[in-house]
Amino acid sequence: MSIRFEVKRTFKVSKEKAYTGLLDLDSAKYWMHGLVRIERLGEGSLQVGSQWMETRKMFGKEASEHFEVVELHEPDKIVLRCDGTKGTTGKGEFVFTYIIASTGDHSEVTLDGEIRGLTGLKKLFGKMMVGTFKKACAKDLDALKSYLEK
Repeated sequence: MSIRFEVKRTFKVSKEKAYTGLLDLDSAKYWMHGLVRIERLGEGSLQVGSQWMETRKMFGKEASEHFEVVELHEPDKIVLRCDGTKGTTGKGEFVFTYIIASTGDHSEVTLDGEIRGLTGLKKLFGKMMVGTFKKACAKDLDALKSYLEK
């Protein structure tokens, strides 16, 4: 059984710009809260199979997580997977599905977050922390929105 959450935001940019902004790792340093560094694990443009390590400062400590692009349907959908066993979390799998829809000259970005593979106390802790994950994702989408709308 997985733990799910959803965050929606309306951006005053085209869906193409929202899609590109979500995948632009180089610009993340300008808007992503707590970002220390992103290390690409490969070269070229992001495509299915592309991977990176993302390090952020959270709760006063650095935490690194391993991300992989699972699915891309330009400009409508992005699916990213975070393998907790390869990062600071040490357990679980986090899947972030972004759906980008047009609403005239705006775009609506919906993030469907899913936490999988937690058992026992980690699962209980995950259920208690889902609100924190949702708030962090909302904060990131708000920051990206502000950056793209400049």
